Amino acid sequence: MGTLIMKKNITYLIILSTPVCSEEWKASVLKNIEALVGSCVVVPCSFSHPKESLPTSRMRGLWHHSRDMKHLIYYEDSTMVMENFRGRTRLLGELGKGNCSLEIKEIKDHDNGPFCFRIELARTGTDTGTKDKFSFKEDCVTLQMLTNPKDPELTYKDPVEGHPFSITCFATHTCPTFRPKLKWNTGTEVQITERHRELHPGFWEMSSVLSFVPTVNDDHKEVTCTAQFNGEKMSTAKMTLYVKRMENYNHIIIPVAVAIGLVAIFGGLCFLMMKKYSMFNRLSRLSRR
Repeated sequence: MGTLIMKKNITYLIILSTPVCSEEWKASVLKNIEALVGSCVVVPCSFSHPKESLPTSRMRGLWHHSRDMKHLIYYEDSTMVMENFRGRTRLLGELGKGNCSLEIKEIKDHDNGPFCFRIELARTGTDTGTKDKFSFKEDCVTLQMLTNPKDPELTYKDPVEGHPFSITCFATHTCPTFRPKLKWNTGTEVQITERHRELHPGFWEMSSVLSFVPTVNDDHKEVTCTAQFNGEKMSTAKMTLYVKRMENYNHIIIPVAVAIGLVAIFGGLCFLMMKKYSMFNRLSRLSRR
């Protein structure tokens, strides 16, 4: 799995680092992305064109519905954007560097798409009738709606009494602007470490590591990790602690030590008595002579 993710990342980085100019109009867009209703989603997108290199200020990027180019979901002039998308979309990358990534927030259950990217090369600020424009209708994205977020995942090893123990909670999401918040149902005597990373284009992971030293009192306690997503939607993952107790051999060691001590004392007394008796016999023989 790690190798596959690495290959996807490397491929996407190569695409983004490719010069904007090429022999033809090309775009790379994820075809399908899961989107949580009420949250947001980032659509990774990169493109290249056969014309001369131009700065971002001389390019116009549009996103439209595949059925009709006039149905804009993003444009720099928001008055031209469909009302139900107005204020909910923005470009994240620089068009001059071939990055056309799109963010859609406050996802509605009807925001399925497909949505396509269109680029227009405007060599001057007033060049509104340029012929150098292209809609990438073969490279559109479809959003697969999720009514409820997926449950987080927990990873851990068996806890042992008196030994450091940690549980990691993972929650995946599609929008780094609004990361899910991970919360634990634990007390204050714990340490929590959080981390956020991109797994592959369009897919991120938030993780939280809960660390503490379990005691006998923690045995059979339930630990819960709650993920709160943008839009106030939540999901949980639970586990029960089964704390392995440290082996206590005092009930064996103490009696054995006492017994060994008594044997040693008794043996010492016997030795002294035997030695004293032997010396008495010698003295008796000498007195008889």
